[in-house]
Amino acid sequence: MSNQTGILHIVSTPIGNLGDMSQRAQQVLKSVAVIAAEDTRHSQKLLRHFAITTPCIAYHEHNERAMTEKLLARLQGGEDIALISDAGTPLLSDPGYHLVRAAHQHHIRVVPVPGASALLAALAASGLPTDHFVFEGFLPNKQAARQKQLTYIKYEPRTLVFYEAPHRILDSLMDMAAIFGPEREAVMARELTKTYETIRMDTLAGLIDWVGGDPQQQRGEIVLVVAGAAERAADEATEEVERVLRVLLQHLPVKQAAAIGAELTGEKKNKLYDYALKIKANT
Repeated sequence: MSNQTGILHIVSTPIGNLGDMSQRAQQVLKSVAVIAAEDTRHSQKLLRHFAITTPCIAYHEHNERAMTEKLLARLQGGEDIALISDAGTPLLSDPGYHLVRAAHQHHIRVVPVPGASALLAALAASGLPTDHFVFEGFLPNKQAARQKQLTYIKYEPRTLVFYEAPHRILDSLMDMAAIFGPEREAVMARELTKTYETIRMDTLAGLIDWVGGDPQQQRGEIVLVVAGAAERAADEATEEVERVLRVLLQHLPVKQAAAIGAELTGEKKNKLYDYALKIKANT
């Protein structure tokens, strides 16, 4: 066995337009011992297009933990491995976290090979502030859990970015309008870099009317970019949280006050616990 460990390459692939596949990505995929792909059948189409014959093995959410040990052993044995997802940059709402973390823990070099990313492409083309943003990934499937998550970030002042499945897009837009307000500005980016690419800025109410009236907009890969809460709204939220906590602390211990306050305001329990401690210390 070699005394030198291999390299784990995190390789970005196109999100639709094959012209976005970099020369460096092609060279790395041709040179490694094996490619760990989210869906080998899907990735083989891409690899064949670029005449890449490197062996592929499946690495997805259902076998991620078990495969991490096997891939780690190969890296420790001196083999170079490339990790790719179905499209775009790996680990963004895709598998890979466990493997990358294990590589770092075992002092194996991790090398990113940058490229296409639906998240960054949508954000850059949105026309909304990009200096500070929050990536929320996919919202929960069930409405109650989805609304709860949206309530947590209702007063977030930074631009919000979501991935969304086509069969849920209208329901998610309606929940956003109900919780953020129908006039909150948002951008829907669909099928980025593909033939039917669509990028539309409107209010949440406007997007609901547009998507609801055109079934074509309920197909394909979707990124939603939503404006953050106005500064005034964020200030009002802070004042409301403080008012709620002060009332609860008159009757309850800090831990209970924070827990109930989180339920009432949608804020994180840990955040309210720290805030409650400060209020107690200053009274």
